[in-house]
Amino acid sequence: MDGQLLEPSLYTIKGMVILDNDGHRILAKYYDKNIFPTSKEQKAFEKNLFNKTHRSNTEIIMLDGLTCVYRSNVDLYFYVMGSSYENELILMTVLNCLYDSISQILRRNVEKRAVLDSLDIALLAMDEICDGGIILDADAASVVGRVALRTDDIPLGEQTVAQVLQSAKEQLKWSLLK
Repeated sequence: MDGQLLEPSLYTIKGMVILDNDGHRILAKYYDKNIFPTSKEQKAFEKNLFNKTHRSNTEIIMLDGLTCVYRSNVDLYFYVMGSSYENELILMTVLNCLYDSISQILRRNVEKRAVLDSLDIALLAMDEICDGGIILDADAASVVGRVALRTDDIPLGEQTVAQVLQSAKEQLKWSLLK
């Protein structure tokens, strides 16, 4: 085995993918352009990956020289891919962070329609977790904190009671300080 393969590297993630229950891409980010350089090759890999995993009860699979960890929920499949020699626990931590972040952003309504409605925030969460294959954050709470909309940007009718009260407290505090 090549000695260079065994050296630690910050580039641990090869890609993150969210597929629907038919195996169609909802969201995908590939970080290693040498593995799947074209969209056609990416979609072929995704189809093969879905066909191998959609009826399985395991959480990990080796496919096309990649270690893939995955998780399913209602009508979505979440995948995180790394190289064949990558630590599965690290990949699983990233997968759990991705799933938990999207779950918190969507208020526990993790299904295809909700993800499609909040695609921009889901993509931003992916970017906060991993940049160019380097894991930046694996804590779902901090990822959600960075990508969540500010309450000032949410219309009053869509805010929770707690958000409205917090906003009123802030406005009262600033009016008293003036």
